[in-house]
Amino acid sequence: MKTHTSCTIHIHIIKQSMSSTTSDEGSTISSCTSNLAAGTSQEKKYKGIRCRRWGKWVSEIRVPGSQERLWLGTFSTPDGAAMAHDVASYSLRGATSLSKLNFPSMLPPTARTDLSPRSIQKAASDAGMAMDARIIASRESTPNNEGLNVSVDDYL
Repeated sequence: MKTHTSCTIHIHIIKQSMSSTTSDEGSTISSCTSNLAAGTSQEKKYKGIRCRRWGKWVSEIRVPGSQERLWLGTFSTPDGAAMAHDVASYSLRGATSLSKLNFPSMLPPTARTDLSPRSIQKAASDAGMAMDARIIASRESTPNNEGLNVSVDDYL
């Protein structure tokens, strides 16, 4: 009975620490940590990804016909991790996997079916990082506060 009580306390402490985690920018990481505490997750939105406690998204895939897994990388956004999974899935399984991809219309030209496992990892990681970069750049180019948009011409 003591074990059950200590487990309950431990789970409560983990949930409490997850909700107070902050990112480098100082904002609360809410993409997956708050969803985990609430019982829902953005992981279910995309196939082949999961969220770490500290807010990063990871992707890996099993090699068909074996128990080997290919580590595809750690990403800042769930979209980046999902894109990496798509590239690896297509490279390993071919055209039969198109209906099961997260972004079937966005498959990059680097996704080929004649790649070695090491090349698949690199192509998947590159595609995921490119997706992350695009998303982060679009967030940064969108001003959050119109009052901070000041031109040099305003001071002349």
